[in-house]
Amino acid sequence: MTIESKLPGVGTTIFTIMSQMASDHGAINLSQGFPDFSPPEKLLAMFEKYLHGGYNQYPPMSGVPYLREQISLKLRRLYQADLDPDTNITVTSGATESLFVAIQTVVKSGDEVIVFDPAYDSYEPAITLAGGQTIHVPMTAPEFHLDFDRLTDLLNDKTRLIILNSPHNPCGSIISALDLEKLAELTRPYDLYLLSDEVYEHMVYDGATHHSLLTHEELRSRSFVVSSFGKTYHATGWKVAYCAAPVALTAEFRKIHQFVTFTTHTPTQWALAEYMEQYPEHYQRLPDFYQAKRDLFNSAMADSGFNLTPSAGSYFQLADYSNLSDLDDVAFSAFLTRQIGVAAIPVSVFYEQPADDRIVRFCFAKEDDTIIKAAALLSSVKVQQAG
Repeated sequence: MTIESKLPGVGTTIFTIMSQMASDHGAINLSQGFPDFSPPEKLLAMFEKYLHGGYNQYPPMSGVPYLREQISLKLRRLYQADLDPDTNITVTSGATESLFVAIQTVVKSGDEVIVFDPAYDSYEPAITLAGGQTIHVPMTAPEFHLDFDRLTDLLNDKTRLIILNSPHNPCGSIISALDLEKLAELTRPYDLYLLSDEVYEHMVYDGATHHSLLTHEELRSRSFVVSSFGKTYHATGWKVAYCAAPVALTAEFRKIHQFVTFTTHTPTQWALAEYMEQYPEHYQRLPDFYQAKRDLFNSAMADSGFNLTPSAGSYFQLADYSNLSDLDDVAFSAFLTRQIGVAAIPVSVFYEQPADDRIVRFCFAKEDDTIIKAAALLSSVKVQQAG
């Protein structure tokens, strides 16, 4: 029997490919976005307490109430958003689940969904599985700002969803308050929703502010906002996230969520809730924590042949290698991994129509000595060596 694939154009993700290549060649892995340091010790102790304390059965489908309450308090504190933990917040098994379920909730066959390229690779497959058509709006290096003129031209009565990502992966760009106002103005005439991927919300630098869609009352009324505990607490393998949305959207979201994962690991939820309550300063300090790592990486790369514009947000740094090589970014990433000993991600894979910008992405969520060692190796790349 022949299987007709629902995703015929989808293969193994670039993250898996580059991480495997890094492992095969003993390279420093600056490709996939995960820290090489542990979650806070007190959080781990809380997790162990709940793991051995009888908190191992199914929690409520929408998430442990204690955790949803702490999320609600955080969102009120940061964004002045009054969200009911019972009717507006759902805990999910990672941000990818939240994104997938949100898309399935509102997108139907024939609907158009606008994404801004370079775009995270989970968006389009979820749109395709919902029967929708992905409409790509490219952003241009090096600023990677939203192209509102192009967005205006593409909006129509078939547009059902716009997906935003700020701080942006892979670019590190951030959305401004003015962007939110412009977005509200342009979308007001249309019956559409917004999905905001904000998993790096606590990683914004140089005194800037993260402008969540939750801060804008009009946009909030028709938006899903997704964030991740894995990114915030250095525990990406725990796969715990949440989706905040209006009551009606949350009700429909949960209808699908209950048949995707149903629920999320119980002792982890309890540990995160207690840690959030006792140590809110953790996420408040993250901008300074990661800015120091960004600055260390940029400083250590100052004498390299790469051109770096400091990332405005996330824990990713783009690097232009056009002075070093004419190789495309996929081939150059493979060269860095196999011959230099540092794995990177080619940015072209995040585009529908890849730009020939010769840019790669590095993750600086690493121990300082890892950052310094990787930068030294990258600084050794010579023009003739890179091809």
